[in-house]
Amino acid sequence: MRVIDQLSSPYMYLLCGGIVLFVALVCVVFLVRAWKAGRAIGMDPVVMKRAVTASATFSVLPAIGILLGVIALSGSLGIPWPWLRLSVIGALHYETQVADAAAEQVGIHLSASEMTAGGFATIALLMSVCIMWGMILDTVFGKRYLKQLNRNQNQTNRKQGGFGDHAMTAMFIGMVSAYLGSYLGSFVSENGLLTFTGNWVPLLVAGVSACIMAVFTYFSEHRNMQWLDNFSIACSMLIGMLAAVLTGLH
Repeated sequence: MRVIDQLSSPYMYLLCGGIVLFVALVCVVFLVRAWKAGRAIGMDPVVMKRAVTASATFSVLPAIGILLGVIALSGSLGIPWPWLRLSVIGALHYETQVADAAAEQVGIHLSASEMTAGGFATIALLMSVCIMWGMILDTVFGKRYLKQLNRNQNQTNRKQGGFGDHAMTAMFIGMVSAYLGSYLGSFVSENGLLTFTGNWVPLLVAGVSACIMAVFTYFSEHRNMQWLDNFSIACSMLIGMLAAVLTGLH
C-alpha cells in the first residue's frame, strides 16, 4: 500500500476526526457558558445574537480558503492530517510553507509520488512543534500579560493607543515584512537597471488583497457600512487567491 493511501486510511480518519470532534464540543461548551454569562451580567440578548450572527458570517468565507488549503495539502499528506491541522490550530499560510520546507529538508518534494513514512513523520512533527509555542507561552505568561495590558491601557489615552494597540500593529507590520521581504529581495540592479528575478505572483496577490481591503475600509469608515468589517479579511483573502489562480492560467 502506498504511503498516501495509508495517510487517508480509516484509522487516520478516526484518529484525526476524534480530535476535531473533541475541539468542536469544547467550542459548544464555551458558547453555551458565554451566553449564560452574558445573560447573568444583564447583556441585551439582541446584542448577543448580533455578535453570534456576525461571528458565524465572518467564519464562512475564511472557511472556504481553509478548505482550499486542505484540498491542496491532501494530494501529498492525505485528507485527515491537513483537515486536523487547519481545523484546530493551524493557519493556511503556515501549514503549506512549513510542510514544503520540511519536505525539502528530508530530500523530497511535497507530492504523493515521493512521500515516505519517514518524510510524513518529519513533516507532521515540524508542523506541530513550530506552532505549539503560542499555546505554551499563553499558558505560562498569558494572565500576567493581560494584567499588564489592562494596566497600561488604563494609563494611556485611548486616542493615542495603549501597549496592546502598538504591539498588535508592530506584530502585523513585522509579519507582512517577513513574508514580502524575501520576494522584494529578488529585485536586482544590473548595469544600472533594476530587474526582478524572483516570483512576482505573491507580490501581485499582496497588492490585490491590499486594494480590496482598502475598498472595504473606505466604505466601512466613510459610508457608514460597518457591517462590511465582517467580510473584509475573508473577501481580501479569496480575491487575492483568485488573482493568483487567474495569473497561473495565463
